[in-house]
Amino acid sequence: MTILTGRGLAPAEPTAPPARGVLARLLKRRDARAALVILVLGALGILAGPALVPYAPDVADFDNVLSGPSAAHWLGTDQFGRDQLARLLDGGSRSLLATALVLVISVAAGLIVGTLAGVAGGLIDVVAMRAVDMALAVPGVVLTLALLGALGPGFGNLVIALAATAWPPYARLARSYVRSGRERPDVVTARLAGAGWPRAAVAHLLPGAATHVMVVAALDVGHTIMAVTGLSFLGLGAQPPDAEWGVMLSDSRLYLTQAPWLLLAPSAAIVLVILAAILLGEAAAEVSDPRRAR
Repeated sequence: MTILTGRGLAPAEPTAPPARGVLARLLKRRDARAALVILVLGALGILAGPALVPYAPDVADFDNVLSGPSAAHWLGTDQFGRDQLARLLDGGSRSLLATALVLVISVAAGLIVGTLAGVAGGLIDVVAMRAVDMALAVPGVVLTLALLGALGPGFGNLVIALAATAWPPYARLARSYVRSGRERPDVVTARLAGAGWPRAAVAHLLPGAATHVMVVAALDVGHTIMAVTGLSFLGLGAQPPDAEWGVMLSDSRLYLTQAPWLLLAPSAAIVLVILAAILLGEAAAEVSDPRRAR
């Protein structure tokens, strides 16, 4: 595509491909398909957990304390006789739900703040970007721990604390995209046709900004899972008797030599999900770049 400039015809600025096009190109990549298979199978296992495992994840059975993997308990039992497979699937739902909530909240907040700052400019832009700079000046771990210290441990507070520290980079990325796209031909045409800046931004700039931000968020899935499970490992996330992968890892420390299966199952689940998330995020970053696509 070309546009008419004072020096003649010049190529237009590359725009972000639509999300549908990114997904179509993702499905053509072998690494992306493998990552999607792992994530889909994991999600189906978590959703079908109650039907797959005939044990409740929080019911103790003191006659089967620390029993090894068997036909009755495929992944063994823990120090209270609770089935590890049931707790792995139930804990996975909390770990992945917390990860999804953190990313959805932070991406939404970043898009809103960044798009508003990029469109409005002036004082609103200055105030929003100074708030982003202040948030980025403090290490994320320190700010998350400070928020959890004020709010207290718990699943909901963990999500709030992580989301509150994850949105600034997305806001900066969205603002940069919107500011650079204000003079694009389609935006200028919409403005000349009588559309106000809010309407032009929502129709022409927000979809591209959302695609860019979601690609970066896909790269952050693994980091977010590690943050969720790591803070839960420290006792700041889900609280007993609720199952969660970080909590299961923390509980396994005292029985590492006596019952190593307590460590292996949640560790393998975390590694597989993070590996799949990294593969999918890297693939999404490559297929969404128009210059690489050429």
